[in-house]
Amino acid sequence: MEEKDTKEKILKGTEDLFMRFGVRSISMDDIARHLGVSKKTLYQHFADKDDLVFWVSNNHLQCDQREFEEMQTSSENAVEELAKISLHMKRHMEEINPALLFDLQKFHLKAWNLWLKFKNDVIRESVVRNLRQGIKEGYFREDMNPEIMAVVRIELIQFAFDQAVFPREKFKLTEVQLQIFDHFVFGLVTEKGRKLYLQYKSVNHQPSTVL
Repeated sequence: MEEKDTKEKILKGTEDLFMRFGVRSISMDDIARHLGVSKKTLYQHFADKDDLVFWVSNNHLQCDQREFEEMQTSSENAVEELAKISLHMKRHMEEINPALLFDLQKFHLKAWNLWLKFKNDVIRESVVRNLRQGIKEGYFREDMNPEIMAVVRIELIQFAFDQAVFPREKFKLTEVQLQIFDHFVFGLVTEKGRKLYLQYKSVNHQPSTVL
């Protein structure tokens, strides 16, 4: 196997483990066993676990960015884009261990700072653009400040991972994220936008919990 293929295999396999079990509980031994490679092979490509966590995070965020850009370009309007994001969240949040962000924040500062930059740059810019577009289209309230609401949105994403607020034995991460997302959307939309959002969600077979 070529060196590039080996590195990609390590990144993908490690991401699968981190998503399922969080970062802290997974050792380099666990990763090597899961991938069927030696620890020496891991260290040929990554300096240590912290370095591996950084590059797994980087790959994951780049993939997210491409997916969000595709949702934007394939949507006819701002509301359809939000409906696609909701569906995307439903599909992918099931794969994420709620401890993931906490592990990054406490034990892997480089990867955590990468997430903060992505959140404050890529996600914020995307939300602001979507909100301004929706206002122009008449689907979002004109009295809403996109810059403020973008900050609210990105903080709510992280808030849902806080197990002190939403303990995992009581709350499912997917349900928490989708409830918060619907609450956010219904606070933005005009009546015209509300009806359209419900239509899109109905097509996606996601009955809304907010009426």
